[in-house]
Amino acid sequence: MTKLGRTIKLRLYPDTNQADQFLAMSHEYQRLANLVSQWIFDHEFQLSWLKINHHLYKILRQGSPLNSQMVQSVFRTVVARYKTVQEQMKQHPYRYENEENKWIQVSKDLSWLVKPIQFHRPQADLVRQSNYSFVDKIRQISITTLGKRTKLGFTDKGFEKYFTGNWKLGTAKLVHNQGKWFLHIGITKGVPDFDQQGKPQIVGIDRGLRFLATTFDSEKRTLFFDGQKILRKRKKFLETRRQLQSKGTRSAKKKLKQLAQRENRWMTDVNHRLAKTLVVIYGSHTLFVLEDLTNVTFNTDDLPKALRNSHRSWSFFQLESFLTYKAQAIQSAVLKVSPAFTSQRCPKCGLVEKTNRHHETHEYWCQQCQYRCNDDRLGAINIEMLGRDWLSGIKHPKIKKLTTAG
Repeated sequence: MTKLGRTIKLRLYPDTNQADQFLAMSHEYQRLANLVSQWIFDHEFQLSWLKINHHLYKILRQGSPLNSQMVQSVFRTVVARYKTVQEQMKQHPYRYENEENKWIQVSKDLSWLVKPIQFHRPQADLVRQSNYSFVDKIRQISITTLGKRTKLGFTDKGFEKYFTGNWKLGTAKLVHNQGKWFLHIGITKGVPDFDQQGKPQIVGIDRGLRFLATTFDSEKRTLFFDGQKILRKRKKFLETRRQLQSKGTRSAKKKLKQLAQRENRWMTDVNHRLAKTLVVIYGSHTLFVLEDLTNVTFNTDDLPKALRNSHRSWSFFQLESFLTYKAQAIQSAVLKVSPAFTSQRCPKCGLVEKTNRHHETHEYWCQQCQYRCNDDRLGAINIEMLGRDWLSGIKHPKIKKLTTAG
């Protein structure tokens, strides 16, 4: 059984007094989170919730109006943030060139931090029933404050279905954004696991910007998802950003921040729609195969000069994340494979030769067997092949470099 996770976002409608209570509680929660973060930093990044609770619980309870449950929520919040940063640091090791001109890669850990993690925004994590609950036949919500609990109205537009199914509601986060109050609630549900023994359909997906995705499946069908409109819109964002940066005024900086938020929302929407389209087209019992693009750099020679940074800033990981959880919901799965030589291997004779790929014409032409095809399609073909290798029992499938016919 696979556990699906989602987040539902409720708009809250507090009166003036309730809003003041929420803000006071959020500021106090933020203050305690920074105190706990400083303690973790000073004690060699001790991340055991039990040990943190043992050393700090009485001190914080005596000096804070937050109730017992919320003080313990502070501990969990801070520990979770440190663990997230820890994973992010592992994914981006430090690289340097030694005296022998060899590149050395050193894993990072929390000891690389020069100061404790700071919690800059007022916030509060609320445990269901203890800190929040639904009342009046789910027409109102009751939330803990620094004093007594308070009841208020909310809207769940777009998320109604999660209250009627077999979703389990978990911890919620109280969020204050641009004068509005929201409650983000984590929910989970168990679904059947992906069955890799039942001859699933395999779909190789080559990601890029000229084509956001190129797919090749078990039935040898190829689909191209055009990215030209995306490139044009990114160019407009880039031009607007440069104009605002050249002004350097306070209002320009404010507009730059708003522009970045708008671009991020747009990128998220694009990746959501693409992931949804893929799961709708291929349906359940599908193995979606992607290249593991961690620490991979792209050849940008075939992109306009103004957009050669796009491959580095487009969120390929976000698409992977969205596709993963959408696939799990329909008993499908996502597999990541080694990207080595996926754009250089001839699927007909097996020859791996970098010069057979021609970026200027977006074509792959094998000089040994004369096989020709679109270079993005070629990548998808090789990725699909690695998916078949995985299903056959190879744990870490990858392409071996052959310099003669195989």
